[in-house]
Amino acid sequence: MPRSIWSGAISFGLVTIPVDVVPATEDHSVRFHQYHLEDMGRVRVRKYCEAEDREVPAQEIGKGYEVSRDEVVPVLDEELRSLPLPTARAIEIAGFVPAGSIDPIRMGEGYYLQASGAIAAKPYVLLRKALARTSKAAVAKFAWHGRERLGLLRVRDDALVLHAMRWPDEIRDPGELAPPDVRLSEDEITEAEHLIERMTRDDLEGPEYTDSYTAALEQVIEAKREGHAPPGVPEPAAEPAKVLDLMAALQASVAEAKAARGESTEAEVHELPKKTAARAAEKAAKKTVKKAQETARKTVAEKSARQEPEKGAAKKSTAKKAARRPRSA
Repeated sequence: MPRSIWSGAISFGLVTIPVDVVPATEDHSVRFHQYHLEDMGRVRVRKYCEAEDREVPAQEIGKGYEVSRDEVVPVLDEELRSLPLPTARAIEIAGFVPAGSIDPIRMGEGYYLQASGAIAAKPYVLLRKALARTSKAAVAKFAWHGRERLGLLRVRDDALVLHAMRWPDEIRDPGELAPPDVRLSEDEITEAEHLIERMTRDDLEGPEYTDSYTAALEQVIEAKREGHAPPGVPEPAAEPAKVLDLMAALQASVAEAKAARGESTEAEVHELPKKTAARAAEKAAKKTVKKAQETARKTVAEKSARQEPEKGAAKKSTAKKAARRPRSA
């Protein structure tokens, strides 16, 4: 377990829980230094003082706030550590929220909170069990690295985890990025739901959830170290066909997901959701009524068309009979 990066206490009403903060994540990225490519000499960034035009060591460097170009207020690290804040040495719980109610976009780095000493064990376990049983998370305030932060305390296995959170005014409004309204059919939405169901899993373990970039980069470094040409990009087996029809793309994706899971790719009848089924029934009923009305209109029109010649023939027959009838004196 890495060393503690901060020590303080969780303030939970009148309960105090001494804790040490330990990083919860590790970075396994391959890191590079800068070199002069002609002679592979190391390129370093040196810190110079503008006033004295000389390089200064780290112990002579501090923080300052620029009020104007001619006025800078120095601020010492000791002054930052002793700020007049109740959260300077405490993680102060302000309230509780449902565990899944926080938008993930507000979540930052995660840290494990370790009970500091035997006296902290009982209140630590008490808070952990209470959060687990109520399915709640604690919203807290704390001060780190020169600023006060908002945090979220939650339970992970048998440990308490603290996530740094962004303040509400730090989240940008995505309204300008939203696409204009588009028309989607119920069939397209339903097929997308089927695709989500096929791709749903219970864990994030497997080759598709490993860092392929770092592995490939290590292969390149090892090949060059041994004097070999770096491996090239593998050629794809076949170019995927471009699918322009959204529904066809969804159906093909569902079939591909089923094949990846070893399921049969034969056509199956999907049960429509209740709302979709109700809409489909309503559409079918309207279509039936409309068809009946059209049939009735067509029947009336045909009957009328047949009656017109009959009336005309009757009129002609009456006129002929009248012409043959002798006139009385």
